[in-house]
Amino acid sequence: MKILVAISKAPDTTSKISFTEGNSKFNEAGVQFIINPYDEWYALVRGLELKEANGGSVTTITVGGADADPIIRKALAIGADDAVRIDAEPKDAYFVATQISEYAKDKGYDMILVGKETVDYNGSQVGGLIAGMMDMPYLPSASKLDVNGNVATFEREVQGGEEVLEAELPFVLSAAKGMAEQRIPNMRGIMAARTKKLEVVPAVEADALTEIIEYSLPEAKSAVRLIDAENVEQLVELLHTEAKVI
Repeated sequence: MKILVAISKAPDTTSKISFTEGNSKFNEAGVQFIINPYDEWYALVRGLELKEANGGSVTTITVGGADADPIIRKALAIGADDAVRIDAEPKDAYFVATQISEYAKDKGYDMILVGKETVDYNGSQVGGLIAGMMDMPYLPSASKLDVNGNVATFEREVQGGEEVLEAELPFVLSAAKGMAEQRIPNMRGIMAARTKKLEVVPAVEADALTEIIEYSLPEAKSAVRLIDAENVEQLVELLHTEAKVI
């Protein structure tokens, strides 16, 4: 089973967020970067579990500069066999999907796994775009994946329940919570990661279809107001006049 897992660099979710260049660019100064959790905890680990059960290989692919190499090495330490970095700044989802699909189109992967979204942009677009560009089935936000021969069974949450789907290999899947359990790289894996292959390939010509005009932070949350449990009239008035929910 030949598996490709897309991983991306994302800021640690505890990072303090700020912007530069007229609020048009994320300020990376002092920010700790990690593997996007949906890519690492779910897509990568499930890919490794399938390889361990069925044989084959897991390759990671990242669109980014050399500053992404530390998170790629972590993926190798967790258990990926090798890695590819497409040497380009990830401009937008279309650009990233174009790079990955162009690389993967003649490699014969049985499945391409991505996280359901990145924690910094939350666009959930890359997986679907890759599937469209490669004319492959797309299973979004899957929480479970099993493979039997050439057929894969997926589960995902839908409003009011769960949906079970089947698809033949090859396919593209975006992984959501529940797909796998996080793995912590051990010392043997960390040492082995140093010698695993990290191939750097040039980007293909592709346009970005979107442009960031401006970022803004959400409004600060107001302080919590405590209402006496016996004062129902005041609670109703505040819900009506301030919260405006009744």
